[in-house]
Amino acid sequence: MTPSETMNEKAENPVEETSGKESAVAAAEDPLTLEKFEQASEIVRRVTLDTSLKYSEYFSDQIGAKVYLKPENMQLTGAYKVRGAYYKISTLSEEERKKGIITASAGNHAQGVAYAAKLYHAKAVIVMPTVTPLIKINRTKGYGAEVILHGDVYDEACEYAQQLAREKGYTFIHAFNDLDVACGQGSIAMEIIKELPTVNDILVPIGGGGLCTGVATLAKLLNPNIRVIGVEPEGAACMSASLKAGHVVTLPNVSTIADGTAVKTPGDKLFPYIQKNVDEIVTVPDSELIEAFLDMIENHKMIVENSGLLSVAALRHLNLKGKKVVCVLSGGNMDVITMSTIVQLGLIQRDRIFTVSTLLPDKPGELVKVAQVIAAQNGNIVKLEHNQFVSVNRNAAVELRITIEAFGPEHKKQILAALREGGFQPREVATTELRG
Repeated sequence: MTPSETMNEKAENPVEETSGKESAVAAAEDPLTLEKFEQASEIVRRVTLDTSLKYSEYFSDQIGAKVYLKPENMQLTGAYKVRGAYYKISTLSEEERKKGIITASAGNHAQGVAYAAKLYHAKAVIVMPTVTPLIKINRTKGYGAEVILHGDVYDEACEYAQQLAREKGYTFIHAFNDLDVACGQGSIAMEIIKELPTVNDILVPIGGGGLCTGVATLAKLLNPNIRVIGVEPEGAACMSASLKAGHVVTLPNVSTIADGTAVKTPGDKLFPYIQKNVDEIVTVPDSELIEAFLDMIENHKMIVENSGLLSVAALRHLNLKGKKVVCVLSGGNMDVITMSTIVQLGLIQRDRIFTVSTLLPDKPGELVKVAQVIAAQNGNIVKLEHNQFVSVNRNAAVELRITIEAFGPEHKKQILAALREGGFQPREVATTELRG
């Protein structure tokens, strides 16, 4: 049976257990209770695939702990967001669903809402930032939703979605600042603890805070000794800034390759739960997300988007020796153009691809000499650029740019040393120069 067939079978009667009225009453009881989490976990099981923990020998060896991955990138919609979206829509009345559902999202929540709305035969309108990867736009449309592109960041898209909700009477569902949505996301913690009751630490990506609120709150209800660590991109650390200030703050701007967590303002409804239940917040620079992408591809054969990689990138920032650690991989929706760029930059960062420039006399045989030196060191020439116009006197010098594949930093040094010993003067070309 295919994943789609499995999902269709699970969702054949999506309202069989809980009516909108019953759920709405439960939702009104707030705050988040164990009973409410249990109800949400049962409901989201109808639309989620099994994302059992995967032991990571690679990351375990790296940090001296037992590291497990919770691969939510393997969900049908490519991310955990279907959990909160489906549970939230299950709490709506039939009338609210008939009005049509609108939300704003950088992509993963969009797909979750679009898919859940389809199961409930409700119209879905999704406002997405203009910079949203094409794969997320197309997949959202593929679930039958109407997509509107507006704004450069999530916050601008969200404001416009709320405006449309007021104008057209749609039922608005917030991507994260909603306790029902957070409760649905908390089903991840239920699954983790059932499978690994002795878990010590759970690492969770943070954008607006919905996932972290759900996971942290339920984890503490089930076992107060479990540490929950939130991880933000350095260029969009709105939750860290808010915790430091003691209240929700809005960042002037955000800049990160982790588009799914590029949020200026965290959820004010969620903030008290984060303050109470999250033990620590770690921030990660984009450069480390690039390295984590390569680690995941090469060692686990999995595609995980930049936001989803925050948890594994944070491992090296923490002392987790001897602990049992679970990293939530929140999503895997990445377009191939972004993927190829990340791979190239990752190889450059790890000195497995580098470019050098050297000046040569413009006469036969010089290029062969350079190639022989590199070949003798087991370097692989990927690209050659021959510029005869670097100097008016071509006999004196032409420029040769060589892109070389190496095994890593030591091998790169070995190749450069051999070129110098061969009488050449290689100058390493910076990434910025390569981009022009």
